[in-house]
Amino acid sequence: MQRVTKIVLAIIILTITSCASKKDIVYFQNDEVNQSKTNTAYKTIFKADDLLQITISALDLEAVKPFNLPAVTFSATTDRAVGTPQQQSYLIDSNGFIDFPVLGQIKLAGLSRTEAIDLLKSKLSPDYIKNPTINIKITNFSVTVLGDVKNPGRFTIPNERISVLEAIGLAGDLNMSGIRIIEVKREENNQIKSYKLDLRSNKIFNSPAYYLQQNDVVYVEPNKATSQDAAYNKNTGLFISLGSVIISLISILTR
Repeated sequence: MQRVTKIVLAIIILTITSCASKKDIVYFQNDEVNQSKTNTAYKTIFKADDLLQITISALDLEAVKPFNLPAVTFSATTDRAVGTPQQQSYLIDSNGFIDFPVLGQIKLAGLSRTEAIDLLKSKLSPDYIKNPTINIKITNFSVTVLGDVKNPGRFTIPNERISVLEAIGLAGDLNMSGIRIIEVKREENNQIKSYKLDLRSNKIFNSPAYYLQQNDVVYVEPNKATSQDAAYNKNTGLFISLGSVIISLISILTR
């Protein structure tokens, strides 16, 4: 029986000593920050399914009216507009086009904001509007954080600029059981691309996935112990019963 007790104590000690050490959980502990390679540049690239709010302005207010159509809701009974008119939004379709007033089909997918503005200006000026000012905003810019974080979910980003660290912060930070090497899933050129980022290293600031793009998914994998615990949680009672039987058998055999 003493041998069984020693075995149980050994298992307990191994469990305690197998807990994550400081080097496994502390952020930014490895590598120096290379300022020359730090990823501070960021630009939004428009993609299919982006919902764009495009505002055209100029000194000639009458000239810009056809390009700033309001989105209105009509009553089913009176056939009149109800509510406050909102700025019209334009969905980029699966082929990368929007259907814009007067100008028709325009391909914006794959363009940066600056490139899209320059394209619209070239189509508007000087035939329709002289010296137009154009603003483009993505109204459905969001990122998703999944896995071993405190508050997983999808988060809408109003200013279209968010780093992977800020996204993790919105999700309440990683749980202590979360692995510090995270994964960012991103759709690029109709393919899903994966980026691995090690939160323990300052090299994260040099990653092309440090700033997230719209619809990016950040995944935090739980450590092996947590995964096993989740997998076996439903069978805990069975394992306890089996363990009791095994200990009983060992006790009988070692008498």
